[in-house]
This record gives sequence, structure tokens and C-alpha cells, in this order.
Amino acid sequence: MKNIYLGVALLALFFPCSILLGKDLDRTNTQLMVKEKTLFEEVSGLKKKTDKLNLFFDIHSSADAYFNKGFDRGCFSMREFRVEARGELNSWLSYRYRQKLNRSNDASGQLDNMPNSIDVAYLSFKLSKKLSITTGKLFAAYGGIEFDLNPINVYEYSDIIDNMIGFMSGVTLGYQFTPTQELNLQITNNRNSMSVEELYKVDVEDAKLPLAYTLNWNGNFSDYYNPRWSFTYMNEAKSKNLYFLSLGNKFKLNNFGGYFDFMYSKEDLDQKNIITSILNYNKDETAGFQNVGARYLSFILEFNYRVKEKWNVFIKGSYETASSNDACYSGDQLLKKGKYRSTCGYSTGLEFYPMNESNLHLFLTYVGKSYRYTDSAKSMGHENLDQSRVSLGLIYHLPLF
Repeated sequence: MKNIYLGVALLALFFPCSILLGKDLDRTNTQLMVKEKTLFEEVSGLKKKTDKLNLFFDIHSSADAYFNKGFDRGCFSMREFRVEARGELNSWLSYRYRQKLNRSNDASGQLDNMPNSIDVAYLSFKLSKKLSITTGKLFAAYGGIEFDLNPINVYEYSDIIDNMIGFMSGVTLGYQFTPTQELNLQITNNRNSMSVEELYKVDVEDAKLPLAYTLNWNGNFSDYYNPRWSFTYMNEAKSKNLYFLSLGNKFKLNNFGGYFDFMYSKEDLDQKNIITSILNYNKDETAGFQNVGARYLSFILEFNYRVKEKWNVFIKGSYETASSNDACYSGDQLLKKGKYRSTCGYSTGLEFYPMNESNLHLFLTYVGKSYRYTDSAKSMGHENLDQSRVSLGLIYHLPLF
């Protein structure tokens, strides 16, 4: 509880400052806000004259102190380290490639023969002024503002995003039906692992077309409001489906900005493995609960404010629930249908941008999560848990070329 009180105190400290001071900062597209010279231009003194190759390093590095019923441990961490290349080869063909450099490159056992270290690797074809098609390993076209952020700009993901599959191979058909609105129809694999049993830890028959279908709508209504909504139907296995709704809403008003995300996922098989891990608590795989359906609900709200020219403050809160769709047995114990856990997330931070023309920023953040289990979960041995982290570090979307 002490960690919760500390989080509330920090929120109370930063929130009045964020209302009274500052200039606007669009934290959801920080890397696009500035026209920073690339490292090539700085070193060579030459102006880059082509947009066919743009090369970046994405860095999120910090010194972290973790708390769990008091101080737990401290360490230095490279939380995100990616290389990204993208460009426009001509008026109708573009590409993008992004890979984690601190993840395994093993592609064995992958459905699309691509390692999980590769986020995206795709080609995009502009068929007309309004119509485009993109193919390769893609960003899932889910709605939500937090999901769409560059990962280096997220200090702590919500439970639902942290456990979902966000990059899959497939194809996206995009249609910009007005200058400010677009629709995307995306069809991808429903998973990355080759075996459906490996993902769900249960003996099920794979679907003949193990695919996910997403309809995504993006709007750009002036600088004040931008929605990003989607609905996904996924065939998880034979006669087992997943339905996912995500409604993201970004807002800006003068010096003030932020976003509100709503997400709901109903799964015949527990793809995110949260409910399964709760019900399998203190059990081995052979004696434990077999994977059944799950429901996840998530609300995320963030406010941010630019303080003077180089300082930004933000606060963020989230509330999530994890529930079982079905009553079932684990050994002799009846596991009831219903909610098993709720999670409250909270964070606040101060960011400093030392160079006006750069997205490089230093940060000091406090991040926490409070897990509360229902009586059904407590009867299995779960206890309420509060965890938090204080981090001091830097974030840089570094343009190399």
C-alpha cells in the first residue's frame, strides 16, 4: 500500500503543474515532430537528398529501482533497442523494416519463418490516390493510441497490450475515402508460433485457415481529435474464436494533450495467457487447469503537458479486469466463471528535451501496478500485490541516415 500512496502523492505533485504550465507536446508522434539532421548530415556536412533510405536507432535505456513491499532490486536496463529502415523508392512503392537488437533471431518453429525479433518487414504499394496494399510482416491494425505508439515512448504497457501478439505476417488493404479518414482491412496469421498447441498449451485441432481479420478506421479531425478504432475476428483453432474491440481517442487542446483507450477481448481460448496463468497457479502443467475462454477489459487514460519549451510532464492511469468465460475443474476444484483479477496501473514522469530540433529526451518516471484478486483467485493461493518502479534514463529516435 505504501507504493500506492507514493504514486498518488507523485500524481498530486505533478498534476497541478501540468495544468498551469507549458506548451503542447504530441507524445504519440514525437519522432515526427522535428526535422532533425541525420548523423550522416552532421558528420559529412552534406545535405541528404534522397528519401529512399532513412535509417534509425530506437533507444530506451534507464537505471531502474524496483519496489515490492519495500525496495526489491536495482539495475541498469536497455529496455528497447531497435534498428529501423524505411523509405519511398518511387511514387508508388515504399518499404519499412524494424528489428529488436536485444531479442533472439531464431526463426525455427515460427509459422511465417520469421524470428520474433523482427517487428515488421513489408512493402507498400500505392495503387491510386485513395487505394493501397501492404504485404509482409505487419503491425497488427488494432485500434488504440497506446498500441500505435513507438515502443520506446511507452514506459509501461497495459496488461492486455503487454500480452497480445502485435506483429504478424499478412496483407492490408487501405482506402482513404476522405482526406481525413481511412479504412484498413487486414488479414494476417492468427499467431507466430508454428504449433497451435504451443501457443495455447492445450490439445486442440488447428483451423484450416488460422487467420485474423481486422477492420480499422483512423480519423484526423483537425489537431484536436484523432480516433483510431478497430474490430478483430480471429479463428484461434477449430470452432474456437477471438473477438477484439479497440477504441482509441487522441486529443489535443493548446498546451494540453493525451489519449483515452478502451479495449475488450473475448477469447474462446486464452491467447493472452493471463487467466490460464492465474488458474494454473502453483500447479504443474500435467495437474493444472486446461486452457478455456477468457475475457479482458481495459481502460487507459493519459494526460501530458509541455512545460515551457524543453520540459514535459505526464500522468497516466489504467484499469483492467481478467475473467474466465467458463466454469471448469482443476483436479477436484471447481473453478467458477467470472472475474479473477483487476489491475490498476499508475505512472507519472518528468521529461527534458535538451535540443529543440531533436526528439532526444531524458526522463524521471514512477510506474506502478496494483493487482487485486477476487475470493475465487485467493482460494487458489493468490495474494494482492503492489509493484512499482522508479526509472531515470533517456529515449532517442536517433536518425542515422
